[in-house]
Amino acid sequence: MAKLMKRKELEQHLQDLDGFTKPKILLEQYETRAHIAACMLHTIESSYGDLSQKRVLDLGCGCSVLGIGSALLGATYVLGVDIDEEALQISTSNINQFELSEVDLVQCDVRSLPQLLSETSKFDTVVMNPPFGTKHNKGLDSLFVEIGLQCLSDKGVLYSLHKTSTRDHFHRKAPGWKVEARVLAQLRYDLPATYKFHSKSSVDIEVDFWRFLKK
Repeated sequence: MAKLMKRKELEQHLQDLDGFTKPKILLEQYETRAHIAACMLHTIESSYGDLSQKRVLDLGCGCSVLGIGSALLGATYVLGVDIDEEALQISTSNINQFELSEVDLVQCDVRSLPQLLSETSKFDTVVMNPPFGTKHNKGLDSLFVEIGLQCLSDKGVLYSLHKTSTRDHFHRKAPGWKVEARVLAQLRYDLPATYKFHSKSSVDIEVDFWRFLKK
């Protein structure tokens, strides 16, 4: 079995990836910071073994930080899905930078993805940093979880980041989704000023790192 890459080394690789050049506010495009992505992915593999030799879906992949990180930690196949063509162009460049043949990209609305997948093409693991569901995107955070769960094989597992303020909401949702839901860690998401309406150079947002296991 291949030795697990150290978290710091993974973070250094992810720091080399290109981010959004013109992020779209309507899509809540915020980059997944290399530090948070590395902590998240390293925990997924070191504590649960849910990346190495697994089929992984990076839902709402953006610039593919989580998908590329999953491949670097041994995923046999990674599919990145995003609605935004420009984001996927950046993803393609990032994937080529690491010469990763096991990562594919698909442009589509995530809502249509379950219909595109056959039972044999479902995934062992879903990783995502979905829109937080604020402002005009209310409920989109829950929708991403619901879609991700539909794309999992039996006993598959979904890992996601959500605002800590929504913790009770997701605990209430879990029984209906037939999952075991657990917050693995509470993290600080260092969000740099991205859009014109941001008055501060950066702001820390408290986020929960969730694990949803299909029963």
